[in-house]
Amino acid sequence: MIERINPFQYGAFGHYSQGVKIDLGTKVMILVAGQLALNDDGTPVAPGDFTAQTHYVFKRIQQVLEAAGAGLDDVVKALFFLTDASKYSEVSAVRNQYFATARPASAMVEISNTVAAGCDVEIEVMAMIDKPAGGSHE
Repeated sequence: MIERINPFQYGAFGHYSQGVKIDLGTKVMILVAGQLALNDDGTPVAPGDFTAQTHYVFKRIQQVLEAAGAGLDDVVKALFFLTDASKYSEVSAVRNQYFATARPASAMVEISNTVAAGCDVEIEVMAMIDKPAGGSHE
């Protein structure tokens, strides 16, 4: 069974889900789409401030994970996209705060742009949780 998770809406970036929850039998995998530092009205949060944007993106990721019944400690894979690789240490410092326990497999890559002007950090994650007893996703 596949369940789409969309705890918030902003802008029109096409047909996609912020998260997808996939039943794997005894485990449930949650894929969180790349999240950007966008306010609910679609305006960028703190353009040029990689630290503030990374904190904001992690809060969005937490919202999607919580809506799927998971948390940051369940993250097993994280992909970071930055418009300026020289900001790696700033983003990494924030990542280390949120992933102090999880320590997921990670990659950080420099890109030329994100789909939203003013957004310099995009992060997507994959989490795994045990399927609750009784066979339900919830």
